Parts: sequence; structure tokens; C-alpha cells
Amino acid sequence: MDGDHPPHSVCDGTSGSLAQLRERASAFFERLPVGDLAREAQRQRWVADWARIGDDYLVLAESAGEAGPSRFVSESYLCAMTAHEVARSLSSSEEAAGIVLADKIGLSLGKLEDRWASRIERVEIDYPDQGTLEGLFVSAACDGTAAPAVICVGDEDADLGAMLARLLPALPCRRVSLLIVDGSHASVCRSPRPEHALGSWLDYLDGRADVDSSRIAVYGEGAGASHASRLACSDRRIAAAVCDGGFWTSHRLRASVRWVTGVWHEAGGDGPTRSLPTGRRVPCPILVAVGRRSMVREEDAIELQAAYRQSGAHCSVVIPNAIGSPLGEVENFVAIDDFVFDWLDDKFGPARQLDPLAYL
Repeated sequence: MDGDHPPHSVCDGTSGSLAQLRERASAFFERLPVGDLAREAQRQRWVADWARIGDDYLVLAESAGEAGPSRFVSESYLCAMTAHEVARSLSSSEEAAGIVLADKIGLSLGKLEDRWASRIERVEIDYPDQGTLEGLFVSAACDGTAAPAVICVGDEDADLGAMLARLLPALPCRRVSLLIVDGSHASVCRSPRPEHALGSWLDYLDGRADVDSSRIAVYGEGAGASHASRLACSDRRIAAAVCDGGFWTSHRLRASVRWVTGVWHEAGGDGPTRSLPTGRRVPCPILVAVGRRSMVREEDAIELQAAYRQSGAHCSVVIPNAIGSPLGEVENFVAIDDFVFDWLDDKFGPARQLDPLAYL
């Protein structure tokens, strides 16, 4: 998002633009020492440092107020969300700091929603026998022209607002609309076929004049990656999918067969793609993000890619640099989110070509 910056920064650590802050955050994750991450005192210092940067950007936005340049204030809120998300990713969600950081991210998001009232809509659609489905639509532009759109499906315990707050700072300079679907919504979770509920959201986007219905993608995280695969398999309107490539559905099918037959070992190994029916492979280009975003391991993703390639289908794999810590893996979410949207841009139209296998 372009500038309208004041002539000088009034807060420590807030002199950079959103793009510069995201580069700084990505570089921080890349240089993060594994040994120091395991030291509580050092980890808390990093949390405090990034929380302070987020606080400074939040103060900067609030001090500008309604009279401040719109782009500058909006970018300051996006910077605050990014910095607070870095701090939150280094802390436990159960820690007091993690709870406070989540609240601050929510505060910035709420302020941004107020400023972007014409672009961010809270939408509801009827879903037969399941009540209503809730989501957040972020328009690519205010002029109403048709643009590509991505249905973002969170994990089943994900918060809709938290996912939106993490993805919004990755959107500036990209002409794409987002539809964030709350993966924890009871209507979706109770459905025996989640792709039917997602198909209703696809119908919703298909009916919007500001969405290019020929360029709609689906992006799933956690359990949502499996739902994204099933939607892309069942509905040819999906142009691209960031998903698990059908891995989890195949894994559950194999487990069920083994339980029924009592045969727990197969000749030739346990590769996930050996039981993946060719007819159920996702027909559109797919991207599998290794790790917790898809619950697929690196070796399984590469084997899956080879099987898709052999059948003539397109499968890309991205392998994030995940750093282990006592609180779980820490991911460079900035690099992953940017790569996902770069890949989607490439599939939506003319853009730079990306390697089919990428290590971040």
C-alpha cells in the first residue's frame, strides 16, 4: 500500500512502510536462533520488542485520527497487526501476553474495518438444514470491477478475525478479493460433506458483480486444507487450490479399510498416494504447504507431487522453514502468506513463474 507518510516518525521503530516492516519481520524469522528460542528470557524479550513496535504503530494511527491521511492511517493499522502477530507467534496463546496481543490485533482490525467499511463486509448466507453460514468478504477495489477472489477456509479451531488480520497485510498491491470462512462455525463442522457448505459460498461469489467467476480459488489451513481439496474435486469452477491434495481424505480411507479388513501393512510401503484414486485427484492447479497448514509431511508432499506430475496434473509444493520451540513450531508466516498469494497471482493471470518446489 502506498505511503502518504509524515515527514518523520514520531514513534520508535515505526519509520518503515508496511512492505519494509514485513521484510524486517521475515528476516527476523529467518535469523531466529533455535537455541535462543528455547530460552524463556530471550523469547520474552523478543515478544516485548515486537509488541512495542506494534504498540507504536497503533499509537501512530490513533494519533493521526480521522483527520490523518487515509492511506497512512490504514497502513499503520496493518503494520500494528503484523508486528503484534509476530509477537503473538512467539508466545503461548494461554500466556497473559498472548491474550493481550490477540486483543490488540482485534482492536486494530476493528479500527480498520471502520475505515474500510466499503471494502470489508460481514456476510451471511442461508444453508439448507444447517441455518446460516457466516463469513467476511474483502473487496479488491472500491470501483466494483470484477476481480479474482479466494475462499479462505480456516482450521476448525481458527478464529475468523485472527485469520483476516494475518492475511490483510499481505494484500496491498494485489488485486484480489478474499472471502474468509470461519472454520470453527458449527454449521460447517457438523456437515458430513463440508464441500457442500463451501459450494454455497462459491455460489455466493459467483453471483457478485465485483468477482470474476472464472478466477475463483480456495485456500485452506489445517483441517480447512482437506475441505479445500474436496471442494476443488467436486466443483470445476475452482481455478486453483491451496490444499492438501486429497492426502487427508486418502489417509482416512486407508485407515478405515485397514480397520475393517484387519490388514495394517501393505506391500510396497505406506506412501499416501498409493491409495489415492486417480479420479479423485484435484483437477485444477494445487499448492501444498508442508507442515501444520496442510498437516502433510515434506516426504509425503514430494511423493504426492510426483504422482500428480505423472498423471499430467499440476502440483506445487512449498516447504516453510519451521523452527521448533518448547511452545511448538514457529513459522515465518510473512514469507508463507506472501508465497501463497504470489502463487495464486501466477495462476490467476500473467505473472512471474514460480518453481514447482520451493523451500522458504
